[in-house]
Amino acid sequence: MSGRKILSPQSPGTWALGAALDQSQALARLLQRLQESQARFAAIRERLPDALRGAVRPGPLDDAGWSLLAQSGAVAAKLRQLLPELEAALQDQGWQATPIRIKVRSG
Repeated sequence: MSGRKILSPQSPGTWALGAALDQSQALARLLQRLQESQARFAAIRERLPDALRGAVRPGPLDDAGWSLLAQSGAVAAKLRQLLPELEAALQDQGWQATPIRIKVRSG
C-alpha cells in the first residue's frame, strides 16, 4: 500500500472544512477559540500535579471566561484549590486575565 489517503468525493452542496472556515466568520472564530483554549491548557499543564494531568481537559473559551473540564468532583475540588496558581501562570506567560471555570465532565 502506498500510504496515500483516498478522499471520498464531497456530496453536492457541501463544503470542505477549510472552505467552510474561510467562508464563515462564526466558524473561524470558533476554531480560533478552540486553538486558544488548547494553547492556554498547554501553558498551565506543567503546573498541574502529575496525578491530575490525565484527568483534566481544556474546555470552552468564551467572553465570560475559560473552562477546565475535570474527570470527577475530586479533581474539580483540587483544581479549585490551584486556581490562583493557574491564573498567575497564564498571566506570567502573557495571557489576558480571564476567569477560569471548573466543570465536571459528564460521560
